[in-house]
Formats: sequence, structure tokens, C-alpha cells
Amino acid sequence: MPVIAQNTAPFERIEPPFWWADMQRDSIQLLLYGKGISNLEPDTSSGIIHGVSRTENPNYLFLDIDLSQQKAGSITLQFQDPQDQKTIELSYELLERRKGSAERKGFDASDVIYLIMPDRFANGNPENDAHPETIEGPNRADKDGRHGGDLQGVIDHLDYLEDLGVTALWSTPLCEDNLPTVSYHTYAQTNLYRIDPRFGTNADYKRLAAAMHERDMKLIMDYVTNHWGTNHWLLKDPPNQTWIHQHGKMLWSNHRKEIFSDPYASKSDYKGMVEGWFDVTMADVNQDDPLVLTYLIQNALWWIEYADLDGFRVDTYPYNDLKPMAQWVQAIMDEYPNFNVVGEGWMHNSLHLAYWQKDSALGALNGFNSNLPAVMDFTLTDALMVAFSENNSYWESGLTRIYKNLQNDFLYPDPNNILIFAENHDTNRINDTYPDLKDYKRLMTVLMTHRGIPQIYYGSEIGMAGKKQVGDGDIRRDFPGGWPGDPKNAFTQKGRNATQEAYHSFTKKLLNWRKSAPAIHSGKTLHFVPENDVYVYFRTTESQRVMVVINNDLKDHRLDLNRFQEGLNSITQGVDVFTEKTFDLTQALEVPAESAYILELE
Repeated sequence: MPVIAQNTAPFERIEPPFWWADMQRDSIQLLLYGKGISNLEPDTSSGIIHGVSRTENPNYLFLDIDLSQQKAGSITLQFQDPQDQKTIELSYELLERRKGSAERKGFDASDVIYLIMPDRFANGNPENDAHPETIEGPNRADKDGRHGGDLQGVIDHLDYLEDLGVTALWSTPLCEDNLPTVSYHTYAQTNLYRIDPRFGTNADYKRLAAAMHERDMKLIMDYVTNHWGTNHWLLKDPPNQTWIHQHGKMLWSNHRKEIFSDPYASKSDYKGMVEGWFDVTMADVNQDDPLVLTYLIQNALWWIEYADLDGFRVDTYPYNDLKPMAQWVQAIMDEYPNFNVVGEGWMHNSLHLAYWQKDSALGALNGFNSNLPAVMDFTLTDALMVAFSENNSYWESGLTRIYKNLQNDFLYPDPNNILIFAENHDTNRINDTYPDLKDYKRLMTVLMTHRGIPQIYYGSEIGMAGKKQVGDGDIRRDFPGGWPGDPKNAFTQKGRNATQEAYHSFTKKLLNWRKSAPAIHSGKTLHFVPENDVYVYFRTTESQRVMVVINNDLKDHRLDLNRFQEGLNSITQGVDVFTEKTFDLTQALEVPAESAYILELE
């Protein structure tokens, strides 16, 4: 019988495009796509193919492949065409795993994460600003258009990030988003196995990871499980009608993320949260469909192994189907036990946030365990973004907001594995809310000495501002100097004005100090009720003791240190991280108005 060679008709798409030998997961499900291929009869006699699934769409075949006995190399899959009795052969590649891949260590509280929107960070390759296979072209004059930032631009500025003190990078999504407008946002992805060509190539993404690892930095992928762009190739010709949630008419999400922990929630409201669409261009993916869930699990594992990733940030986590997502996370952790995954759940109550962290007693009340290692502390964000404008506060406001947020940590199974931040790509910028450097300094001091994993947003370290109410484009401005021909280049000290340099030098000193501060990474916390809007807390390990003093009042204060002896532990001297001045802690401590100290106790 004639044999059809690999990579010709009838298979137009094969996903995953390749895999690895010696994975913990010893089988994969191949998605094969091509016109009418469901008529083909796979040869199961060798035992390599141990399951075949067909859907209502005749253009798909799903094959379960046993890899338990397979080594790196090619495996040959055979199919019989019943119409002309031809034998079709498909050669599928199994690669050798990177040494130590399974033991990779994810991001943790020793890291400082730098969040970028790649389209707005730096344009390292202007030739890929447009691409013949994508719809939207560059228009830097349009605040909601594509501006041309790309992976090469990030690679070109890794020295800047390393020098700043950043240890991990989270980029908003990079996979293809082939929508006609606002595609720079990239949360409406249309191909989960391809980096958007306007950002670069899959190989460029690998280069970024490798270049970061050479600097002992970590790369975090922004992963979207809840929704895909309506132009996704799988949605243009879906395998079945259950691949996405469909209702005959547009069903918007009700966005009531607390509904899972609501003991009185109605089934219709639950459905509106889980099955509603986030946006008209973002089709709601149905993780309850076993084929969909397997597809998402394999795609996540593929990117981790292919690009040598160090973590995921999962967008809109509570919008997903509940139990399938717990399986998705567990599959990742089974393969990479030291990996980290943080889920975004934009809620304003610690009770509801803690519900989502792995082994939560709150989830257990509903018989639920998310398996999700980390969550995002939006309640701390709420406190940080108002506290420093409430000076001279004495009861519930000002720094008491931050103190009370920390009091709720008993709700979290692992309070140190929480992402903490003051701003991101969806919020007002710090420097718009607090346009004065002294406010920024106090906020950043808290953020960098709190429990958890701090995240900062690109450009804040040079004083970049932006207002959400003006539009998303205003909080996602281009980093000055990231484009050829920019009049100023804030990536260099010479190119920064005096204000930008003041922000930058403070941030750099703080972040680089934090790198070697074990008490901040993993220390115990002891804090004291704020008085006169002065907040004092300690972070301690056996090897290091740090005292943090924040004066949010509009006047100077003289602190009687007898109150803080439990934290001082009879230590008599402290050196301020910022000024390197030594303080005598046997005397009262003078703290200027609207200032902060980080004292290393000696």
C-alpha cells in the first residue's frame, strides 16, 4: 500500500506539536485536525495508541498515546483510509527533557516580580511590528493600538532590570491574539501554541527565559484558562458544541467572584459567574468538557517544559469551572512539585481570597480544595492605595488599614505565598494616586518588607503615572526610551530627569537590599497597633532582625522604644537601610513626618 509522508495532507494541525520522553505524565492526547479525518482508522495494534475519540465535527481525531515505554526520538502512528485503503504514517517527535527539569524552583517570597505589558515596554525589532498572518498593525498614536514592543525589547533591557534589583518577570500574555482591535492586550488569545509574531517567535521566548536564567532571574507566564479570543482557530471550527459555554444569546458574566463561598448562592447566579462570557470577544471556555481540560493541562505543561518557565499567573481564576481547574493545577504540581502558580481573584475581602488558596479551611467547608498554591492580595492593594492619603489618622484609616489587613492572615494556609502589589495593568498607577515621592517611598517600604511576594509595575520606578478613569491606555503608557527615536531614554541614568532619577535610585537601593534580607523572605512578623498613624513592625529570623517604622502623620514623632522591646530583643543599635545612619535604640527614636525607616538591628 502507498504511504503518505509526514506533515502532508490530511493533517493540517497537530497539537501538542511535539512532546518529551520521561515525563511524569506518561500519556498524552493528540489533537489532529484536517478535513474529514475522523474517517481514518488509527492502528492500535502496537499499543502506542490506546484510545481514540471522535467528536461531532468530522475534522477532528483525538488519540490517547501511551508514552510509558517510549524514549526520546520519533514514534510512528499509522492510519488506514477506508475509502482508498491507503496507509497514512505520521511521525511524532519525543524530545529529551532538560536535566533537572522536574525539580525547577518556582518564584517565592525571596523574589521581586516586575510586571510588564510587552507591547508598551520596548521595541527591540521594529521589523515585526506588523505580520502578514495577523490583522492589526502598529499605530503608536492610538493609546489602544499596537505600539510595537516585543520580546527582543525585553531581552535588550534585562541588564536594566537586574541592576534595578528585579528577580522575576511577569509579562502579560504573549500568545497570538489575532483580533482586529486592542490585540496588544493579548488576553483574547487565538493560538495557545504560538507566540504572537508581533512579539517574536517561540524561539525568542526561549531565548528570553535562558537569558534570564543566566542572571538568576525567573520568568512567569500569564496563562488564561477561562476564555479564548473568538478568532481562535479551534472556535472557528470547534470539535463540538460543548467546547465553549453557549447559550443561544450573549450571556455576560455577572462577575460575582464571591459566589463560590456564598452559602446562599442560587444556581442561576453560579451559572452566570462560571458560564458567562467575560467580554464579547472572549468566548468562555468549558473546562468541564474532558477534551478541553486535557487540552489545557497539556498546553500548560508544554510551555513550562519548552520555555523552561518558573511560574504561572492565571488570569480571572474564579471565573473558571471549579473542580476541573483544581485538576489543572494538580496536574502541573504533579509534574513540577516546586513550581508556583498564582491565581488572580479580584475580591475585596480576605475571607473570599483565602478560600482559593490550597488547603484552605474555608474551602474545606464546601468540600473543596483548589490546589492553587498562591493567590493575589487585593485587600492589601485596597489598603495601600488609600492609606497614605489619610495622614494624621487615628482609628480605622491610614496605616491602620494595613495593620488590619495583616490581622487576617490566619485565614490563609500559607500567608507568605501571596502576591502583594499596589498596582498592575488594570488599576490606577501609584504615582497618579500619590504624585509625591515621599508617599511612594512609604508605600514601597511597606510593600518590600511585608510578608508575601511583592510585584511592581513597569515604569513606577521612574515615576510613571496613569489614571484608569481616562482609559486603559493611560495606565499602559510606553516606557520612555524603549523605541528608536524616543527623545528621552529612562533606561539610562543619563536619560532620566531629576525626578525620574530620584524615584529610580530609591527603588534600586530598596530592591537590591531586599535580595539579601532573609528576614523579609521568610521571617516571622511581629507588629504593633499604629499610634498617631505611626506603624512599627519587625521581621525576624535567627540570623537577621529588621525593624520597620512608618510615620504617616503630618508631624514628627518621638517614639518611646520601651513599647517595642519584644521586637528589639535587647538590641541597642540599628542601621537605616536608606541612609546607612546608625541609631541608638536605648534612646527615643525621632521619626520625621511622612517618612519611613528600615532598621537592620545589630
